[in-house]
Order: sequence, then structure tokens, then C-alpha cells
Amino acid sequence: MSERILSISGLRGVVGNGLTPEYLTKFASAVGTLANQGTVVLSRDGRASGEMVRHAVIAGLIATGCRVIDAGIATTPTCGVLVTHLKAAGGIQITASHNPIPWNGLKPFSAAGSVYDQAQGEALLDVLNNETFNYVSWDKLGKLELYDDPAAPHIDRVLKLIDSENVEQQNFKIVLDCNHGSGAVATPQLLEALGCEVIVLGGTADGQFAHTPEPLKENLTSLCEEVVKHKADAGFAQDPDADRLAIVDETGRYIGEELTLALAADYVLARTPGPIVVNGSTSRVTADIAAKYNCPFSRSYVGEAHVCAKMKQESAIIGGEGNGGVIDPQVGYVRDSYVSMAYILAGLADSQKPLSEWADALPQYSIVKNKITCPREKVDHACNALEDHFDSATATKGDGLRLDWDDRWVQVRASNTEPIIRVISEAPLIDDAEMLCASAMEIVAKAVA
Repeated sequence: MSERILSISGLRGVVGNGLTPEYLTKFASAVGTLANQGTVVLSRDGRASGEMVRHAVIAGLIATGCRVIDAGIATTPTCGVLVTHLKAAGGIQITASHNPIPWNGLKPFSAAGSVYDQAQGEALLDVLNNETFNYVSWDKLGKLELYDDPAAPHIDRVLKLIDSENVEQQNFKIVLDCNHGSGAVATPQLLEALGCEVIVLGGTADGQFAHTPEPLKENLTSLCEEVVKHKADAGFAQDPDADRLAIVDETGRYIGEELTLALAADYVLARTPGPIVVNGSTSRVTADIAAKYNCPFSRSYVGEAHVCAKMKQESAIIGGEGNGGVIDPQVGYVRDSYVSMAYILAGLADSQKPLSEWADALPQYSIVKNKITCPREKVDHACNALEDHFDSATATKGDGLRLDWDDRWVQVRASNTEPIIRVISEAPLIDDAEMLCASAMEIVAKAVA
């Protein structure tokens, strides 16, 4: 059975086992068909298979009459920014995000510079599955153009979010772990523009990950050690396509992905109160922060497309996901590690306090995340079993199942990008969160066995 995951969010698969040149070209042809012979921005995250994927994608886009602007190796948010900057009809980022080295994928962008919404995604799948591609004649084929310095428009938008001069005067020292992903290309440039001294780990964007690519605590021990060694003010860790950010404080303590959005929200809402949107798997610390500043707070289904749609509906000024993905409409409706870094550095500059003190001042919760391999057809059965067991909780259905109590919650849902069920729990104390997650995992495992 081929390892390929297809959804409205895009495509991921194992190269040579589901992710073939033929299928990649078909997917790109579907994107090109929807772009209607317009301009499409193309970029990639630096994986070793990226060059093969790139050629297959270019073939599909040119065959459907599209003008292809190739930005080379660039971050996913940079691709989104370029779509709007160039007024393109769409974009494709070649990436498998945090998946292992054998994987790659395609993430399409709409003309709005954001991931496809439900309707756009369904339209793409309809064209792809029915192979109703709009291939053009030889005299109407598209063209390929290379784009120099693709990060420049992105960095420019990010710098305008904050008082860059104030940050620059602090001369922060930052250890940056790009882990051989696309962040290596221009993230040092952003941090240096903010006056930072930057120590880079994995600074070659070749996809040869020095550690497991998801920026979780167990994968970032070297970053924690380097922060202490260099007496840095913070450590920043990006995933391979640099839309997510995990943080290490000046003591070498991993404060994680969940606090990335919380810290950004604390900075933004204190200065510009307004609505905030997060997904159903994000820590309740963001809800507490919104309440602190009397700001409207909403939750969406998990997934960048759902968060962005809800943000537009609520006119949110900031939003994101607890996986380290902050979304700011002023830059683009896409998760962006550059935005996260800018807000955290601006907060440190304004407060004149160390990162550890800022993080400790936020409401304290412990979140535990686990996962179990599961076919999608058994997810509903797992949710029903969990709801029956925890019948005292308030149940929210629709995106898997979320169960809430007064001071804790647990969620079970199918991953959009992997054949797994994610189990996430949160409580004020780590022991309680771990116990709740373990109980849920046990129930789910029995239900899907």
C-alpha cells in the first residue's frame, strides 16, 4: 500500500512509494487548472528529494499554461507572502513539514496567499480525481522565471510589525536551530536585521536533518545545551519549512511550541486589543490571555485552513495553533516562524526582563501530546468509546472529540497529514495531564484494536 496522504490541505507521501513524478505532475496540473493560466509561485523546503519534485511540478504547471515564478528554497510563509506580493493566482510550497526524510509533499496556496479553504480544496480534489486538467496547446504553454531574494518582501512585512530599532539596540544573542531546513536560507538575515548575534545550527538547507525534524523537547537537547554554552538570550527552533517555532529560554529550558503563540498573543493583545482565534488543540493559556485583555476568543477546527477561515470570520488580529504556528494577517494568513520571533524579541526588548521570567508569568498549564497509529475509518469508534467512558465531561464534536472539565481537557482526533490519531490532554499539573492522556490512550487503543 502506497504511503500517500491527500486532503484539501495538500499532498504528502513517501518518495518512490506513492509520491511519484506522475502523481506530482497530476497534482500540479490540478493547481494549474484552477490558476487558469495565471502566475503560480513555487518554492521548496530543501529536502534532498526537492529537486525531483520541483521538476515534476513545473511540468504540470507549464502544461496548463501557467507562468511559474520559482523562488528556490524558501520558507512556507515566504511562499504565501510572495503570492500576494506578486499578485499571483496561487502558489505551491514543496514540503512535508516535520515528516521524516523519505517524505515530501505539496502545499497549495490561493491567490490570497493562504492555504486552500474547504471549497478551494474540494475543487482541487475534484479536478485531480477526475483528471479534468486544462492542458494547453504548444503555443500556449507557460514559462518559468527565477526569483531573486524571495525572502526580502517577507522580512520587510515582519519588520514593520514591531519597533525594530528598539529590538536592534538590545543586541540579543540567539541560537537558531534550522535543522537543515528552509529556515537556514534567510532566518539569520531576519535576526541580524534586528541586531541579533546569531549562532546557527543546521545552517545548510539540504534536508539532511541533524535530529528528528519535529521541534519537540526530546529533539532539541542540543539546542538547549548550545543556549547555555553561548549564554544566549533565547534559542529558536524551526521545523523544515519554518512555519512553526519552538522556544528555549536563556536557562536552556525548553518552553516549547504551545507558549510560542501564548507569548505572541500576550505581546500583541496588550498593545492592540482585538479578537484572537486558536484551534481546538491549543492550550487554554491563550484563552486566559484573551480574558486578561478583555479580547474576544474563539476556537476553530484543527488545521491552518480552518484557523484562517475563522480568523477572517471573526476579524481576528492574531491567531494560530499550539504547534508553534502564529498567524498575523498583516504579514499573511499562514503560520509564520518569522512573525513569532519578531514578537518575542519585541516583548523582551520592551520588558527588559529575561525570557524565563516572561514565560513563568503566564498562566501555567501542562500539556501532554501522544499519538497512535489508526486507520481513519476507526476514528469515530475511538471517539465514541472515549465519550462513553468520560461521561461527566462536556463534549464538543465535529473535529474528532474534545472533552472539557473545569480545569482540564482532552482531545482525540485524526491527523490531517499522517495515518494516526492524536491524543492531547492539558491540566494545571503535569501528573494530572499525563494521567488523563494515558487513560485516553488506553481507551483509544482498545477501541481501534
